[in-house]
Amino acid sequence: MAVELGRFGVWHQADKWGPELAAGVEQAGYGTLWLGSSPGEELRDVEVLLASTSTAVVGTSIVNMWKADAQVVAESYHRLEFEHSGRFMLGVGVGHREQSGDYKTPYETIVEYLDALDDGKVPADRRMLAALGPRVLKLSAKRTAGALPYLTTPEHTRQARETLGAGVLLVPEQKVVLETDPEIARAVGRDYIAVYLGLSNYTSNLKRIGFSDEDLANGGSDELVDALVLHGSAVEIAEGLNAHLEAGADQVVVQQLGKEGPDLLPGYEALATVLI
Repeated sequence: MAVELGRFGVWHQADKWGPELAAGVEQAGYGTLWLGSSPGEELRDVEVLLASTSTAVVGTSIVNMWKADAQVVAESYHRLEFEHSGRFMLGVGVGHREQSGDYKTPYETIVEYLDALDDGKVPADRRMLAALGPRVLKLSAKRTAGALPYLTTPEHTRQARETLGAGVLLVPEQKVVLETDPEIARAVGRDYIAVYLGLSNYTSNLKRIGFSDEDLANGGSDELVDALVLHGSAVEIAEGLNAHLEAGADQVVVQQLGKEGPDLLPGYEALATVLI
């Protein structure tokens, strides 16, 4: 059974989510709550978000294949489906070479993991795949409901849609800072994206869509930071988010930087008034 994600979702790691923020984001009108940063294979943090909401979909973005046993993940999927039918989307991915000591043959690992989810009776239309490059994007179209690109731009969304073709979900993440002073906003954004500029799958993708080594150096050029972390008023940020939809995204996943927990809610509410 396919699920309806809505046009906009919200992404955070477990330490930012909580019952109050989850309920508020749902009430503001966002269709999906995405739980990031390798949630555990038993998906207990997902259970908390589902219990804190009533209609929103909750997705993982992503369960790390190197850390989570596929059989246990499949069992967890079925538990959540029994308890909250039709409200969970399983996002999986292979993680990063620099953060996984046993990282090897990533493409073959993805295929084997998806095979194991097949064995565990996790439907293809209830799982998605972290994907940036053409090969894994094509695999996401073949074996899952679609792709979950992270740290991208509308140009990547346009290229990804061309690769995926029609009828496949494309759900990119976009960071934002609700701050009209560009220097303050860039400082927040540059500090946050620094870790990603040390991960080869992200830097390779950014080069593939047109950024240079100079853009990636020294914490990122202003052009790079402005592309990866939208900033300004809610109306200005909404224009950048809608650019992903115009480029072919089915849903845009918003990650607001610079606040913590429930303090994030006013920003999401302000964005919702011009997005939803």
